[in-house]
Amino acid sequence: MNDYLVKALAYNGQIRAFAVRSTEMVSEAQRRHQTWRTASAALGRAMTAGAMMGAMLKGDDKLTIKVEGGGPLGVILVDSNARGEVRGYVANPHVDFEANAQGKLDVQRAVGTTGTLSVVKDIGLRDFFTGQVPLVSGELGEDFTYYFATSEQVPSSVGVGVLVNPDDSILAAGGFIFQLMPGTEDETITKIEERLKTIEPISRLIEKGLTPEEILEELFGKGNVNILEKMPVQFECNCSKERFASAIVSLGSEEINDMIIEDGMAEAHCHFCNEKYHFSKEELEELVSKSK
Repeated sequence: MNDYLVKALAYNGQIRAFAVRSTEMVSEAQRRHQTWRTASAALGRAMTAGAMMGAMLKGDDKLTIKVEGGGPLGVILVDSNARGEVRGYVANPHVDFEANAQGKLDVQRAVGTTGTLSVVKDIGLRDFFTGQVPLVSGELGEDFTYYFATSEQVPSSVGVGVLVNPDDSILAAGGFIFQLMPGTEDETITKIEERLKTIEPISRLIEKGLTPEEILEELFGKGNVNILEKMPVQFECNCSKERFASAIVSLGSEEINDMIIEDGMAEAHCHFCNEKYHFSKEELEELVSKSK
């Protein structure tokens, strides 16, 4: 099954909801960065949330998520856009611990709990929208829930989960976000609260192979969900050799000549997708002429 995301309304438009299957997207991130199990879970959760938050945007809008929790993982950085394209990396991909008291990967210990979650949105205006909140758990789902309630003033619930095989490959990944629209009836809120008490953890639903539509039905009950749109999501990086060449040109001829004299070549590395681009002496000499 390919990864995809659904946008929906529930309870006759009182609830806005998103759900996503992100297994292949997270698998691609794991393969590119060779993340260990706990690092994969943390990065995968952030990327899964990023995919759904990107789906809230329009056109060419995009956003960047940054998690700095003070844990051994270091910074988690995720980019996403309205087209379902997501990329991300973690500063230290080789982090893994024994399972926590609940028998799950100890994402909280890896991320840390003493830092911040920040979101920067580029929606085509002169100034970017930036929201930042302190981490409340380090598990990320609760932290994104707190972000929406505090920074965007939208009562929300975020569930993200990643299951990792013993060989570090990704077994399953996915999640949901739902938000209360203005004027949501108290009766509706009570119904949702009762369902949340009995619903299985998102990772268990993913393990069972539930589709995004079925995840929303678990949340709200059959007959209460109206699917509005279905869209693919994937790991996608916009880096290229041409982009890096332009960046090198911007350094100026003097600095490029130093590269030629000292190393006889140059290597550019994209942190988001781990691709490396090599520039030979001849290519650098051509870039010198362009810089002039």
